[in-house]
Amino acid sequence: MTDCTTADRSLVDRRIDPAQLSPATVLLIEIALAAGGFGIGTGEFVIMGLLPEVATTYQVSVPDAGNVISAYALGVVIGAPIIAALAAKLPRKTLLLLLMSLFAIGNFASAMAPGFLSFTALRFITGLPHGAYFGVAALVAASMAPPHKRVRAVGRVMLGLTIATLIGTPIATFLGQLMSWRAAFFMVAAIGGLTVALIAIYLPKDEVAEGASIRRELSAFGRLQVWLSLAVAAIGFGGMFAIFSYIAKTTTDTAGLPTTMVAIVLALFGIGMNVGNVVGSRMADYSLNGTIGGVLAFNVVLMAVFSLTAHNPIMLCVCVFLTGCGFAACPAVQTRLMDVAADAQTLAAASNHSAFNIANALGAWLGGVVIAAGYGYGATGFVGSVLSALGLVVFLISVGLDKRTARS
Repeated sequence: MTDCTTADRSLVDRRIDPAQLSPATVLLIEIALAAGGFGIGTGEFVIMGLLPEVATTYQVSVPDAGNVISAYALGVVIGAPIIAALAAKLPRKTLLLLLMSLFAIGNFASAMAPGFLSFTALRFITGLPHGAYFGVAALVAASMAPPHKRVRAVGRVMLGLTIATLIGTPIATFLGQLMSWRAAFFMVAAIGGLTVALIAIYLPKDEVAEGASIRRELSAFGRLQVWLSLAVAAIGFGGMFAIFSYIAKTTTDTAGLPTTMVAIVLALFGIGMNVGNVVGSRMADYSLNGTIGGVLAFNVVLMAVFSLTAHNPIMLCVCVFLTGCGFAACPAVQTRLMDVAADAQTLAAASNHSAFNIANALGAWLGGVVIAAGYGYGATGFVGSVLSALGLVVFLISVGLDKRTARS
């Protein structure tokens, strides 16, 4: 089986004719898709700030309450490839409506969960549509854009996720602490319901691509380049999560800042993600591979500097902001996956978010290992540097195969 290269832009699955859409309509569709990303991002991260309240409600320990975070992540990892494959013959509009409806209902039910076991199960179910939604939304956005602006279109959809870290999560957390953690999930459910309405109104009906099938989607996993691209996401971006997972304790214990500064440091990370998303999307439209490789190489150095200077409050803030900027490569990796998957784009695009959740788990676990070994919270940057370096090696192998295929 021959892998396609990222230079081949003819493989974009345009189920919607962009020539029939006005710029205003395209913008409204992108806003609708981004609204879903905003809701998903808010719902995924808000629980981290409300674990004490959840633990009190269900009379469990905070570490036990943390299992609901793992349950959601497991839902993302499992749900993305399975849903993408099984829904191969569904129109994308229909699939997006079903996915966001499940997300909205899952959050509404989570807010009403009577016991901890049911709450945990509902968080798993709510995580199932996460990856498939982002994957399909990215495909829709790319299909409406000219070839030289595809990554920017993908980035605008993912902007909903990055804005959620900066605005949605803090607002939902404040609401949950002020009223009840259940109120936060009602809010997320409402965002999901709004997204369903926006997609239903603005996204045109599309036809299923000729030859679409579960077997064709599964063919993505027969392509080495798909596996390599997923490995870049799962390994190369684990460093971001190694640092972010322990940033609160790094801020107070290593840099010696008061706990009131944790919110500011987290905000810097969120601002960095938004800046990286916007700038990285533009860079990737000029050089997809250059953006991915350049960001990974930058992270190798940056994260080592983070560890060496984490005791300095100013350097900590600078490095946290720049670590957030590392999100610049995410739209590019998403787009590369869509390219190398050829005619099995839905499964590959959705699986990218499974890979990022693996990166989340891998980074947090390895960061915890070095902390438990006595190296301190600042050492998480060295973990990130190593993971970024490994991701860069995998990426360079992938690019080398691209060139070999092109020559043959």
